[in-house]
Amino acid sequence: MTNDPTGRWLLMRLHESSRTAPAAAFVVLLAAAGCLAWSPPASAHGDKDPLATRLSLASLPDLPLVTSPNVRQLSVNPGQVGISGCFLQTAPLFVTSGLDSLRVYDVTDGPRPELVGALASVQFENEAMTCGERRTRLGTQRFALVGLDLVQASPGDVQHANVGGGELLVVDVTDPAAPRIRSRVPGTTSTHTVACVVDTDCAYAYSAGERDSFSIFDLRDLDDPREVDSDAGQPGIQPFASPTGGHKWNFDAAAVGTHTGWGGSSMWDVSDPRSPRLLTTTGAAGAGADPEHPGYNDFIHHNSFRPNATAFRPDAEPSFANGNVLLVTEEDYEQTDCARAGSFQTWWVQRLDGTPDAIVPLDKVELADLGTYPLPQGAFCSAHWFDYHPSGVVAVGFYGGGTQLVDVREPRHLASYGYATQGVSEVWDSMWLPAYDRKGRQTARKTDIVYSIDLVRGLDVYGVDLPGTAASAALPSGGTRLSAATLPVGLVGGSALVAVGLGRRSRRGRPRGPRP
Repeated sequence: MTNDPTGRWLLMRLHESSRTAPAAAFVVLLAAAGCLAWSPPASAHGDKDPLATRLSLASLPDLPLVTSPNVRQLSVNPGQVGISGCFLQTAPLFVTSGLDSLRVYDVTDGPRPELVGALASVQFENEAMTCGERRTRLGTQRFALVGLDLVQASPGDVQHANVGGGELLVVDVTDPAAPRIRSRVPGTTSTHTVACVVDTDCAYAYSAGERDSFSIFDLRDLDDPREVDSDAGQPGIQPFASPTGGHKWNFDAAAVGTHTGWGGSSMWDVSDPRSPRLLTTTGAAGAGADPEHPGYNDFIHHNSFRPNATAFRPDAEPSFANGNVLLVTEEDYEQTDCARAGSFQTWWVQRLDGTPDAIVPLDKVELADLGTYPLPQGAFCSAHWFDYHPSGVVAVGFYGGGTQLVDVREPRHLASYGYATQGVSEVWDSMWLPAYDRKGRQTARKTDIVYSIDLVRGLDVYGVDLPGTAASAALPSGGTRLSAATLPVGLVGGSALVAVGLGRRSRRGRPRGPRP
C-alpha cells in the first residue's frame, strides 16, 4: 500500500499517462514504485490505513450506503486501488490485484476477510485476476496470473520493470504470507486478461488477444512458461485466429471456452487446449450489426459464463436446466446515458456443432432498466464483471452504479433482485464467496456473501438474502431503499469525478484496440 498522498496520487495518474506518453508513464511508474512499502496486515475492523479511508470516504462523507432490504454490508476493507480478484480452489484464499499491489486474504471467516500477505507492485491493468493451481512432486503449487497490459514494476524485482505491456507474470502464492514473482513470459497479443483453461490444474492459459487473434501460454513449467506457436512452419511465434477477439476467455465445465470482445462472443472446443476448435458465434447481433437486436454490442462483449454446461441439449428450449443459456456483460464505459451504457445479457446457445451464428439474444438490462439507480444521465454506469449464483441471482459490478443483483431465473425476463450503492465508488468486480469444506477446498456451492472490488473503496463485503432461503441470522438488520428522494445528487457527480481523476481510458484519438 502507499504510505503518503504523493504515492497514491502518482498511482492514480499512471492510467492516463501510460495512454498518452509511454515515456512519461515510465517516470510515473518509477516514482510510484518508490512510494510503495508493505506494512503488516491490518484488521478489517481495526487499524485502517488513514489515507485509504480518506480516499474512500472523505470526499463526500455525508453519503450513506444505500441498499435494498435484502442486502447487508458485512465489512469494509480499504487500502487498495482495487481492480480484480479470484478465489483459490484448494485453500480459502482470495487474491486481489490493484494499481498498487497484489494482496492475499484468508476468507475462512467470509464476512471478515483477513489480509495475510501482499506484493508491492505497480501494475496496469490486469483487469481479470486469475488464480491457478498445479499439482507437482512438491505438492500443490498455487499462483496468480498477472496480465500486464501497459506497465509493471515491483521494488522486489526492479531489474524487470515493464513499459509497454504484452507480458504475463506468474506470482507464486503457495505461501500466502509471502507472494513472489516466480516467472515472466512475453506474449505476441494483448495480455489485458489471461485465464486458465482448467484452474484446478492450470497447464495452459489463454490471453485476451487482439481483434482477430489470441495467445496460448504453456504453464507446465511454472518457472519457464512459454507461448504456444500456432504455426511452426512460419518464423517466430504465431498467435491463434479468432472472430471475436480482444477481451476475455471464460471456460465452462464442458471444456468449452467463450471468447468475448469486439465482434461479440464465440464458443470453442478446448478439450485439447493447444488446438482450440471454433464451434459457433453470436453473429451479427453480437457484433452490434443486427437491426432486429439493437444495443447488444455498442462497444465490446466483456465476459461470460454458461451455467450447468455439462447438461447442454442442442435445439432445446433455453433454460439453465438445459445448459444452453450464456450470460454476458456488454461494456460501453464512455456512454453517460445509464439506459445505454453497457448491459447484462442472456443468450440462447442453440447448437455447438459448428453451425455458424447459433447463439441468439434472449434479453438484456441496462442499469436504468433495473430501476435501482434513479439518476439517468452523467453516471459512469456500464456493466462490468459479474458472477453467477446457482440460486439464479447474478452479482454485477456497474462501476458508479455499484453492486447490482440481477434475477436471471427467467432468462427471457431479467429483473432486479437487489443492490448496494456507495457514494464515491467505482465497482469493477462483484463475485460470490464460494463455500469451502473442512479441508479448505472449494465445493460446488456458493455462499450468500458477495465480495465487491472497488477502485476507490478497496473491498466491500455484503450478505444477501437469496431466493428460497430465510434471512441469515448472522447478518445485521437494516437496509435502505433507494429512491430519488434519499439519493444525494452528488453520487453521480462523485462517480464521474473519480473516473476522470483516475484517467479512465478514452477512445478518442485512437482506434478501438483490445484494451477496454
